[in-house]
Amino acid sequence: MLASTVTTMQDNSAHGEDSFLSKDLGGGDFLDVVLDGVTGHGGEQASTELRDALIAGDLNNSEDIVNLLTEMNADFYSVGSGRFLLTTVSAVLGRGENLQIVSAGDSPVFLINNQGHHKLSGNAGGFLHVGVARAIGASETLGAPAVMEITPRAGDRIFLATDGITDNMTIEELAEVIRNAATPEEASSKIEETIKERLQDGRVPETIGVRFRYDDRTGILRFF
Repeated sequence: MLASTVTTMQDNSAHGEDSFLSKDLGGGDFLDVVLDGVTGHGGEQASTELRDALIAGDLNNSEDIVNLLTEMNADFYSVGSGRFLLTTVSAVLGRGENLQIVSAGDSPVFLINNQGHHKLSGNAGGFLHVGVARAIGASETLGAPAVMEITPRAGDRIFLATDGITDNMTIEELAEVIRNAATPEEASSKIEETIKERLQDGRVPETIGVRFRYDDRTGILRFF
């Protein structure tokens, strides 16, 4: 796997329902995951239990991740009947030369480089989160998660985020910050600074809703 550096960011003060993991698998391989528990629907328990299952799992490819998500979806639905124990999940598994991306729900994964930015999965920004209908635990049978595989190049940056970030900064703003940063930590600090300023002002750009949306926010930034 191409060498990379990573940092994580989280402010769970709004609801306490986001979770994440960034696991070093050795040899440059890794597993990065963000989870956004659905507020008022057992989101904290769902995101925590799914995170712990992903940490414990023997995950060698996207099929292994999908199988684990399918099992956890059945467990959550058997308890919550689609109304309780709900969480989104977006995972990036780095194995060998490739990145395998798996996503269920609306937490986006972005590829950012000097050529531009691309949404690899999820739905970013706005108040209508149709992705929640595809969240883990929402249906008796898990709809097919979004799956993609790419080969990273030097200079690529991968950003996983929950909607506490993408509802309050546009992807164009995020991409510019991440592209211009020398390190993941520098990008994370600038993102946090911008969101805190907007929290104080109570406003965001019109393209993402005008009013600031106070929510848990979690992100993982990995630079190749």
